[in-house]
Amino acid sequence: MAKIAIIGAGFSGLSAATYLGAEGHEVHVFEKNGTAGGRARQLHTQEGYNFDMGPSWYWMPGVFEDYFRDFGYNISDLYNLQLLDPSFEVVFSNKEKLSVPENYDELRKVFESIEKGSAQQLDKFMEEARYKYEQGMGNLVHMPGLSVTEFADLNFIKGALRLQVFSSFSKHVRKFFKHPKLIALMEFPVLFLGAMPQDTPAMYSLMNYAGLKLGTWYPQGGFGSVISAMKKVAEENGVVFHFNSEVQKILVKNDILEGISVNHEDLKFDAAIAAADYQHVEEKLLPEASRNYSNKYWEKKVFAPSCLIYYLGVSERIPELEHHTLFFDEDLFQHSVEIYKEPKWPSKPLFYVCCPSRTDDSVAPEGHENLFLLMPLAPGLEDTENLREKFFGIMMERLEKQIGRKIYQYIDYKKSYCVSDFVTDYHSYKGNAYGLANTLQQTAIFKPKIRNKKLSNLFYAGQLTVPGPGVPPSLISGKVAAKELMKELNKKKHEITI
Repeated sequence: MAKIAIIGAGFSGLSAATYLGAEGHEVHVFEKNGTAGGRARQLHTQEGYNFDMGPSWYWMPGVFEDYFRDFGYNISDLYNLQLLDPSFEVVFSNKEKLSVPENYDELRKVFESIEKGSAQQLDKFMEEARYKYEQGMGNLVHMPGLSVTEFADLNFIKGALRLQVFSSFSKHVRKFFKHPKLIALMEFPVLFLGAMPQDTPAMYSLMNYAGLKLGTWYPQGGFGSVISAMKKVAEENGVVFHFNSEVQKILVKNDILEGISVNHEDLKFDAAIAAADYQHVEEKLLPEASRNYSNKYWEKKVFAPSCLIYYLGVSERIPELEHHTLFFDEDLFQHSVEIYKEPKWPSKPLFYVCCPSRTDDSVAPEGHENLFLLMPLAPGLEDTENLREKFFGIMMERLEKQIGRKIYQYIDYKKSYCVSDFVTDYHSYKGNAYGLANTLQQTAIFKPKIRNKKLSNLFYAGQLTVPGPGVPPSLISGKVAAKELMKELNKKKHEITI
């Protein structure tokens, strides 16, 4: 059995480590921060608040179920999952809001009340989206993206028209719906996929199916409960974790990875999976001759947004807020332009408010609320305290206007997180929060390769390689990288035997 290093303890690193450990390999995970989770770390405060620092939308529950089932667990054995109803709310101009019910029949009624005939159109849209979801999440996301022949085996070319890989998401939505509220509702997931709706393949309507048909869920205790469960399962399969252990260098000799340097100590390994930021691994940890890509390659890539986040503790309950609220009271197109086409701090930003204490008493002291404010932002922008505070004021003013009362004076905990923090904590390229944009030119075989082209025993996992950004894809990425590494190890073992 091989001795394998995993660089990074986010979703993809945890996933890869567990699959490799279950096969009997000696697996060590090295994490620069003090806890597991990567972007899904939690922040525990002296005031009694427990914040999810990153992901807050639990979509595609089947992906999590499949992962834990692979190791003999049901999710209910490890954490309590709750279906949210309403799934979320969308705020429009003039304080109008749209509550999105969990029940699909109720959702049809909501659509029909906004635009006559749209309930039937929603059925048609969802039927197409279901096919994309089943094909995309059932097959395509598990492809390593190393060769176009992978997709020929799946009759990919034949199914490409139904998957609508080459069609615009924006045009696709407008074929079914005319009312701006319904268009905004259907386009919102794309804002976090990392491209304007006009530049995103219509294939990603699978996200609408995931969110509107499969439901929005919440793990009690937050995403930290999921991370704790994954770490527990990994350790049961022999995985050893090393925290506050930053990898400074990947040791290479004769085009073979020989080990890693951690906290200035050289450690020998037979192979590794880099589940840290791909660009950072290439530029800072590998010698130039062993890199897949140059800095020019990364500069030309289209990245998903960074974001400005505020973690707020409020010493008063806010019953006017649901668990998830999207503030679409300004123009989605304009904000998208200011992220992707003309990068700058937005003139009239859209933003998102999460209030998990609405669902979970454990994340805030009794009688208090836990709030998470997030504003998507172009990566690589100047990030100062004055800019953060300016946009905090903008978000708070609109939030208070919407709920009809002041909450600013009740804030008893406040922490911001932005571009420079993503760079410092995760070595994130340009401070991006969500990886690469899901444009056609950056999908599947066009993503950065999961395998190092020079070193046969080094693979990559995470949101900058296949299948892409988001928690479920990152979890799958770890599994795909682990399987490819095991193939390589078996091949080497066979060569030695011969």
